[in-house]
Amino acid sequence: MLDGLDRGLLQALQIDGRVAFSLVGEVLGVSDQTIARRYARLRAEAGVRVLGAVRPQAVGRQVWVVRVRCVPEAAVGLARALARQPETSWVQIASGGSELVCMVQAQADAPAEESALLARLPRTPRVTDVSAHCVLHTFFGGTTSPLTKNGPVTSDQQARLRPPATKPVASPVELTAEDHALLKALALDGRAGFRSLASATGWSQTSVRRRLAELRVGGVVYFDVDFDPAVFGLRTSAALWLSIAPGDLAAAGEALAAHPQVSFAAVTTGASNLYASVQCSGSTALYEYLTGPVAALPGVRSVETAPSMRVFKQASPIVG
Repeated sequence: MLDGLDRGLLQALQIDGRVAFSLVGEVLGVSDQTIARRYARLRAEAGVRVLGAVRPQAVGRQVWVVRVRCVPEAAVGLARALARQPETSWVQIASGGSELVCMVQAQADAPAEESALLARLPRTPRVTDVSAHCVLHTFFGGTTSPLTKNGPVTSDQQARLRPPATKPVASPVELTAEDHALLKALALDGRAGFRSLASATGWSQTSVRRRLAELRVGGVVYFDVDFDPAVFGLRTSAALWLSIAPGDLAAAGEALAAHPQVSFAAVTTGASNLYASVQCSGSTALYEYLTGPVAALPGVRSVETAPSMRVFKQASPIVG
């Protein structure tokens, strides 16, 4: 379990994954050496990683939430195969082992069936059904996570840690081969030093520093903290598929995004129109959440719950 300083450090890294440890220490009232030691311990003992990620819309990509139903004995092999695909993230087995849920990035201006991965899945042996749900609007997720709203860092402290504001992406950005090399290196370690990034790209450290700043301010790159919810005592995860009355959809999504249990919430296409990923301390807490805050959402018509059994891949697909 984590103490207050650990939680403050993780929240600071979610605000800015490349923030200087000297500034984190100054904000949290400890030395930068203490922050560096805590981060090293969290990496070694809790599997915490800072990962660079690309905003899909910035590079002409569309996000799909994909449900794959299969015979239970094929689930593990299929999940591992999906996790190896560069365009997938959040690959997990759910619903008692007969279903996989994952995120897939595909070209935004092409139908889902033209995605090589999405087209291949229905023809995969032992797969019984595939449904792909296009993410139309995200209420919570991406640059934000449960660390953002559940940590001890005050609003004034957050303002000191926050990186420069990003510009809206007007049209997809054309990335060079060197950009892709930079993004691939950051997807493996978002806090990689400029010397390491220069080696990966063939640029000078000065060029890497300048280009990374451009990609961040231009709204292309952001940083996320990958962590196991169990270190926060959250041992039960589930996907929620909610059907909301259209007139209440925006209000329900905004309310859902504020729940401390929610790590992702978005409007999707399909039979249900609001999807969420949630973490609770246990099955009793999940029941109380479903019958309390979820039941109180405006316009709820139905809720389908798919408990997660095993996660094979978390954040940061590498799309290139």
